[in-house]
Amino acid sequence: MATQIEIVEVGARDGLQNEKVIFSTEDKLRLITDAMDAGVRRLEVASFVHPGRVPQMADAEAVIAGLPDIKDACYIGLVLNKRGLLRALATREGNKRGVDEVGAVAIASDTFAEKNQGQTLKKSVTISKEIVRMAKAEGMGAQVTISASFGCPFEGRVAQDTVIAMAEDIASEGPREIAIADTIGVGSPKRVTELMAKLKEKLPDMPLRAHFHNTRNTGLANAWAAVEGGVDTLDASVAGLGGCPFAPKATGNIGTEDLLYLLDESDVTTNVSLERMIALAQWIETKLGRVPPAMVSQAGGFPAPGADEACSGP
Repeated sequence: MATQIEIVEVGARDGLQNEKVIFSTEDKLRLITDAMDAGVRRLEVASFVHPGRVPQMADAEAVIAGLPDIKDACYIGLVLNKRGLLRALATREGNKRGVDEVGAVAIASDTFAEKNQGQTLKKSVTISKEIVRMAKAEGMGAQVTISASFGCPFEGRVAQDTVIAMAEDIASEGPREIAIADTIGVGSPKRVTELMAKLKEKLPDMPLRAHFHNTRNTGLANAWAAVEGGVDTLDASVAGLGGCPFAPKATGNIGTEDLLYLLDESDVTTNVSLERMIALAQWIETKLGRVPPAMVSQAGGFPAPGADEACSGP
């Protein structure tokens, strides 16, 4: 099991894409820079999708143009097709920093792939491989997420063999890593453990990342199962923001501050400040005008000795 976990902050992309409150470019940049001040060094900052489908991402290029040029940071842009990749590459023109890495998406369900990306499962794999190949040829990092790895709202359970076959096919292009995503929040620790073990057996040299939604309150348990299964990179969204716009009844991703508390108290190093991420989540709450899903920003970290915490029960 890893004793150090890399956190990929996805709040500015996956987190905001499902929110009705539109964050300004300046607000998005504050979210990103405050997360970096907390110690996060790898972040999803935007997605290059049609603004008519995901209005929150309409200012992708403006956000990227405003990012600080921090040497050890890694800025990720989500791309679903060649058009999106060309937009990502264009952010680097004229000696600009732009995005450092693109994330492609393959979907483990034909129906969900059609509704989300207008593709079949097989086509989403093919396009993901093409994106990796083209990005690497241009000197840009590339990784792939297999979405709906545990279940689809339209087709039900997704067979583990389906995900494994997709991962093996994608791995042939040599992406930086492959992420396993529970896009609709139906996974369980048992299923996570099983799938990670099989993937490690089939692809022992391929770095694995995990991305969990907390729709059914199993997200943190699944994240811990992934850590025990050998994953050393986890996605999380500050304040628990997010959810796929095309997944019915989505309630959010696992909260970054909730994940940090779990890892900190389990002696797993992240190099990210829990206190600073709590402060960021509390600022986000003021922008949303409501209490977001994550819990640690409400309760706080481990109480200091002598803290006045009344308890009337066992």
